[in-house]
Amino acid sequence: MAKPEIRASQLLTTYGPGAMVDLPDDSVIIAGLEGWRYHKGRPLPIVEEPRLLQKLEAQLGPGLTLRKPPAAVEEKGFIPDIAAYRFPQWVISKRTQKTKAGFVYRRLVHRRDLDNGWLREDDGKRYSVIPVRFVRACPRGHVGDIDWQAFVHGEESKCVGLELFIEERGTTGDLDTVWVRCACGESRAMSAASRPELKALLNCDGRQPWLGPGIRAKCGLPNRLLVRNASNAYFSQTLSVISIPSSGAAIDDIVTGLWESYFKIVTDDATLDVMLRVPGVQQQLDGYNRDEVKAAIDRIRGTSGEDRPVKEVEFEALSKASDELGTDKPGGDFFARNLPRDKWDDPWMAPIERIVLAHRLREVVAQLGFTRFEAVGTDVDGDLEVGVEAAPIASDISWLPAVENRGEGVFIQFSADAIEEWLKRKAVRDRDKQLQGGHTIWHEDHEKSSREYFGLPYYMLHSFSHMLLTAISMECGYPPSSLKERVYARYSQRQYGVLVYTGSPDAEGTLGGLIEAGRRISNHVKRALDSGRLCSNDPVCAFHAPSEHDQLPLLGSACHGCLLVAETSCEQRNDFLDRSLVISTVERLGCEFFK
Repeated sequence: MAKPEIRASQLLTTYGPGAMVDLPDDSVIIAGLEGWRYHKGRPLPIVEEPRLLQKLEAQLGPGLTLRKPPAAVEEKGFIPDIAAYRFPQWVISKRTQKTKAGFVYRRLVHRRDLDNGWLREDDGKRYSVIPVRFVRACPRGHVGDIDWQAFVHGEESKCVGLELFIEERGTTGDLDTVWVRCACGESRAMSAASRPELKALLNCDGRQPWLGPGIRAKCGLPNRLLVRNASNAYFSQTLSVISIPSSGAAIDDIVTGLWESYFKIVTDDATLDVMLRVPGVQQQLDGYNRDEVKAAIDRIRGTSGEDRPVKEVEFEALSKASDELGTDKPGGDFFARNLPRDKWDDPWMAPIERIVLAHRLREVVAQLGFTRFEAVGTDVDGDLEVGVEAAPIASDISWLPAVENRGEGVFIQFSADAIEEWLKRKAVRDRDKQLQGGHTIWHEDHEKSSREYFGLPYYMLHSFSHMLLTAISMECGYPPSSLKERVYARYSQRQYGVLVYTGSPDAEGTLGGLIEAGRRISNHVKRALDSGRLCSNDPVCAFHAPSEHDQLPLLGSACHGCLLVAETSCEQRNDFLDRSLVISTVERLGCEFFK
């Protein structure tokens, strides 16, 4: 049997705590952080990123640390350090039989009725089993087995102990063709479980099997049908930042490296004096006085000013990159150089103000929870959405899993004057009303969400980013799914830009292909704009109006044929897109930003 291996970065996205994973011979749910064990003979893999930690502590409370996920140990065999629990508990026999009508059916049994993992059928033989693909869950992330007896017979069922069967009355696998049948003769289609008004799955009892057997929370919300391996079964709630020294000073890098072990607990002058007397700290800070160290601590913690949004700090650092090396260090976590305008100036680049090549970037990503059915993202400033009810990844959270991705990127800064002039046009204002109407429709179905309308500049820049990401990937050597984006659309600060970047958890994480693409950015922008004019799904895609098509209320002219990319690449999981704001489409609305 193949080893059940998962990459560290996947533990923060697809296969984090609470995620249901199919193994070659079984199905499990990944345990919470209490089930993540670190090797006693090795130091904890602490991740240093004070700015990210400050944002997370504001959400979850003080005293947190960031750790890399534990790696499996190849000592005395393969020893995984992350626990998983078998889930679900109901399984289906691999023995197939046929009814008189020719329908295929198989036994549906609980694991407790198995014989050492095998099911003994009435023919005297033992058969292997597979986990049932249907479970029930609620919007708070709770998940559990369906009460199959109650599903078939109703909540007041007195039919107990008789055999249950999964019967397929068709070949499509649709819910209408899958029936659950009892030996007593009662049966019910699985499509009934997908209709909330029937309440076929009863109310949620708050089960949290990833935290341990029998763990529950107060709930009572109506259960919803969930297919274990469906795309809406698990959405990781993460927050990421680009590591950028607050001032670019070398002392900030030193203090950041000593943060977790020494300076994190410094809240007053007395504690600072104690830490400065530690021999290891003295050695690294040789040449800096006490006031300089205190100022660096204040900058890193953010106490020297207001709590600044995640993207504000990043935008300022990227937009102020110089033509010369300056204080940037090629060997550090952040090294960016401005590309002179004469290297990329073309007529279609007129609304663009600056191109910056980020030769080195360090992105730190941390997971703080997860949701089911609906994904949650960050707000337009890169901060966590307030009021999101995500499921916990541990019973008592004292640390969070995090990974470091190192790579490179291309930053494109847009002219604030050009965007503000564009916003004054009547066609642009009309499209703005349509997109706001779509957001209103979405909000009516998500009453508890605090997500606000992101505004037209975000829609335009986000759509441009997707078009550029696809165009660059064709030449830079990276597959499209390995590229990511950060969109800067802060109207109040007149900050507009797009960062297309890549990164991986290894030591370097860069191949140089994206930097070379940045040196030819003018050609890539032209190719992106040309490709956006026509979609393979036009005219349906171009004429899509979000206020009239509420199944896609957060999208304008956007579909899988043009703008939608891998969800790991998009910071908003393919929401807030409209290519008609970037370039003229066959609908010719007249609201395009690029002429």
